[in-house]
Amino acid sequence: MTDTPTPSPAGPAHDPFAPPPSPPPHPRQHPHSHPYPYPHPRPHPAAYAQFPPYPRPHHPPVALTPLPYHRLALLTGRHRWWRPLVGTGLVLAGGVAAMLLVLLGSQVAGALWGRPVDADGFRVWGGAGETGLALLSLALLLPVVLLAARWAQRRPAGTVSSVAGRLRWRWLGRCAAMALPVVAGAFAVMLLLPSPAGDGTDDMRWIGLPGFLAGLAMVCVLVPFQAAAEEYVFRGWLTQAVGAWLRSPWLAILPQAPLFAAAHGWGTPWGFADLVVFGLVAGVLTVRTGGLEAAIGLHVLNNLLAMGVSAAIVGALASEETAADMDWMSVCVDVVMLCGYAALVLRVAGRRGIEAVGTGAGAGR
Repeated sequence: MTDTPTPSPAGPAHDPFAPPPSPPPHPRQHPHSHPYPYPHPRPHPAAYAQFPPYPRPHHPPVALTPLPYHRLALLTGRHRWWRPLVGTGLVLAGGVAAMLLVLLGSQVAGALWGRPVDADGFRVWGGAGETGLALLSLALLLPVVLLAARWAQRRPAGTVSSVAGRLRWRWLGRCAAMALPVVAGAFAVMLLLPSPAGDGTDDMRWIGLPGFLAGLAMVCVLVPFQAAAEEYVFRGWLTQAVGAWLRSPWLAILPQAPLFAAAHGWGTPWGFADLVVFGLVAGVLTVRTGGLEAAIGLHVLNNLLAMGVSAAIVGALASEETAADMDWMSVCVDVVMLCGYAALVLRVAGRRGIEAVGTGAGAGR
């Protein structure tokens, strides 16, 4: 007979190998919910008031080294030997594109206005109209140069204008005011000089008030942009492109002068020499004053007076003659005018403290 164990009055015997019992659930949560019944409370913002703000690392701005005007292509440190070449190609391509754009626009407008057609099948706008289209084509080089500086050389476009990173309008106004009496005096002396035989001055006739006003309006609107665009191309872009490779300002100024003269065509040796002198004087003023303002003021006033007078004469605006066709007497007067203007500008610039070096950013003058 087998003995049956009698249960203990204290309950079943404890098994030493059994897992420990699970703790009882929180009275306010489900047994299978998150162990914390409520989200962690966020402290009030006032609790952080007793602690100082976490110090942020301070990175001082990079100090740019002041550079002369002809070396501003090196300002950002992104210069590579090939960037001036690529930028010059962009300027040339942009100039061709501007000419084609103006030609296309003139043909479309001519077809709409019923303009006559020449032997080659192109719509013609007359002498003054064709001159206006040529001025517009040159004026469009101004944004082309600024874009080339921005895209090809990776620098602010305003560094083509001056060492202040922009065109210094007050200084430009002073330069124009200085150029007005000097250019007007030289132009008056040229009118008193004896005219070479066969130059056509004996046939000059008044064009009439309506024609004069129309031509003068065209000249006043387009010539400032045309003259400024030429300065941005030759004294601006080309000077800084060469200056990116060569430290000497004289070597940076020299190449643009004969190129400027060649762009006006070959007329007489005297006229070509006069244009070279103009390019050299304008280049020296640009480097010595740290910007294009002095050259622009002289160029704009010179072209405004010359073409403004031409607007009053029948067929004068349609003439293909340029400064390259000047005779030796006119060249002598013009060279004296250029030297006098340069001496006056340099004297005023020195007295007013016009900056010749800069970082391309600042108030300027």
